[in-house]
Amino acid sequence: MTVSYVARDGGRIAYEVHGAGPLVVLAHGMGENRGSYRHLVPLLVEAGHRVASVDVRGHGDSSVDWPSYAPAEVAADLLAVVRDLGGGPAVLVGNSSAAAAVVFAAADAPDLVAGIVQTGTFVNQRKLNPVMRVVVAAVTHSPRLFGMFHKTLFPVTRPADDAAFRRAMVAKLKEPGRMAALRGVVEPVEPHWTTRAREVRQPVLVLMGTRDPDFPDPGAEARAARRLFTTAEARMIDDSGHYPHADQPARTAEQLTAFVAVSHGA
Repeated sequence: MTVSYVARDGGRIAYEVHGAGPLVVLAHGMGENRGSYRHLVPLLVEAGHRVASVDVRGHGDSSVDWPSYAPAEVAADLLAVVRDLGGGPAVLVGNSSAAAAVVFAAADAPDLVAGIVQTGTFVNQRKLNPVMRVVVAAVTHSPRLFGMFHKTLFPVTRPADDAAFRRAMVAKLKEPGRMAALRGVVEPVEPHWTTRAREVRQPVLVLMGTRDPDFPDPGAEARAARRLFTTAEARMIDDSGHYPHADQPARTAEQLTAFVAVSHGA
């Protein structure tokens, strides 16, 4: 494994790249790192894609102490990676909190983005009751509690190496500045990605697990997201939770491979 870095104003972004072919850039959600895509990357490479998995700012091997972790800034980081790899255009895949970033990237740099995929995306900023606010505060301040929460997002099945990945993830979150970055990624900011969706002219795929515990009705959330775009599809992956690329990598790869072909006009 060779880790590459691209310099940004305020730090540097880590990523690794594998394979050859149309470029796909993968961005993980809060608290995770590029290892979240460890089971998906080989499948996409085998299907003939060049795949870059990115450590979102403040996470993994990317630097900490950024002045902002807003989706627009994460989007600029992803575009910097695309430029570092020759300018694409790339299909950008964002999971959870990073699903917002790929919208900004597509709207801001249509020449660099062939299409976007949102997995586990949040359409609305939820209002939490006092008890849930306390729970969320605890989880976002404790690597151990975040690890416990992370496990619940696999309600049906987990990868065989899930426990090892989670231990490594929690160990990384114990490094100075990592939990602050986690909180920064999910802090409410304006503009919300939904206000930029109509600016996206590239193909969009909203991909959700049917058993995603983050949503009362994952299918309704997917349809709500789809309606915000000019050109979008919403698809569901059966028996998948919040991380379809991890708990159902083969089905996710099948969907992404077909979408990349459409996005690149194959």
